[in-house]
Amino acid sequence: MLYHLFTTLDQLWDLPGAGLFQFISFRAAMSLMTSLVIGILFGKRIIQWLQLQQVGEIVRDLGLEGQMNKQGTPTMGGLIILASIIIPTVLFADLCNIYTQMMLLVTVWLGAIGFLDDYIKVFKKNKDGLAGRFKIIGQVGVGLIVGAIMWWHPDVVVKDQADRQFVGETIQMTATDGQTFEVFDPQGGRPIWEAKKSSQTTVPFLKDNNFDYAWLVEWMGPHAAGWGWILFIPMVILIVTAVSNGANLTDGIDGLATGTSAIIGLGLAVLAYVSSNVVIADYLNIVYIPLSEELVVFIAAFVGGCIAFLWYNAYPAQVFMGDTGSLALGGIIAAFAIAIRKELLLPILCGIFLIENLSVVMQVAWFRHTRKKHGEGRRIFLMAPLHHHYQKLNIPESKITARFWIVGILLAVITIVTLKVR
Repeated sequence: MLYHLFTTLDQLWDLPGAGLFQFISFRAAMSLMTSLVIGILFGKRIIQWLQLQQVGEIVRDLGLEGQMNKQGTPTMGGLIILASIIIPTVLFADLCNIYTQMMLLVTVWLGAIGFLDDYIKVFKKNKDGLAGRFKIIGQVGVGLIVGAIMWWHPDVVVKDQADRQFVGETIQMTATDGQTFEVFDPQGGRPIWEAKKSSQTTVPFLKDNNFDYAWLVEWMGPHAAGWGWILFIPMVILIVTAVSNGANLTDGIDGLATGTSAIIGLGLAVLAYVSSNVVIADYLNIVYIPLSEELVVFIAAFVGGCIAFLWYNAYPAQVFMGDTGSLALGGIIAAFAIAIRKELLLPILCGIFLIENLSVVMQVAWFRHTRKKHGEGRRIFLMAPLHHHYQKLNIPESKITARFWIVGILLAVITIVTLKVR
């Protein structure tokens, strides 16, 4: 809203200072600061309101040290994160931009599913919350919408070096030995990148690091490229569902999911900025994504919201995000990575979420296998997800969280480094 207001004022009256809103760096900084202010200042009031509504966490006794002390701690604190993301984005981002619209839709959609789950748990006193199949349906639905937008929306295009043209002319030069040769003089101009519809994405550690989903259907014939959505959309649904559930599983101890998400958000901010800047994209030899600069404004609000929530969620937590926050955080991360064509980097960047997911899958699969084979189920970990395994080893909760954050930072750095290490 403020972006559109000051853009209009700048065009009509050349209002001093209004031109600042044309700079992504300024709007991203304002988005970050606004989200921090909203989360920290209004977060306390939201927590007090949740306490008045007796919106307390129902804790199951799993035999973990200090676990029952969390009984009654306000949950549904994800409302703080959602407000800290949505309000700054609406204020400072271009609301006519398709990427802004898509990310706001994902945030509200998954936030609503998580809110409904928490509402059933807290107010209906049903510890199971929303049935798992309805959560999956909601995640599949948002994945379907994101996939359809990315494949068919006319504003979602990429520009790569294979399609660029230079403005300039060929001139003759004379070497020191007297020989003449021709060189191309770009006359200081930038390359012109031709926009095209494409399902390209970035593959880590490969020199020619672009992969096109349409390649997977080339065997169907010369006109098969248009059918690439048959593989692309299910892939998007899988990524959104997996990352969303991974964030949900990681939200098991104070500050873990929030801090990890903030670190991932910072990594995504770097990737979004370089993908939206034609000069840097040219230097790094990655696809340039027009209009994606607005995603930098959104992810700044995301990071600010996570950090602001951490103010109250750090050990010992004054509030839990609940599914209202965790489902939304994972879905936002997945959709954002898909929007900037970096979804294949998620196994590295979201390594914490991945290992938490895998620990549960491995634990359940091994237990069922050994029970069938030996008549008694055996476990790989003392408890899953993985952070509970370390709690069973009597490692302090705050130390587990800090160590997971350190690993998350290393993974974020590795993810960014893949842009050059090929």
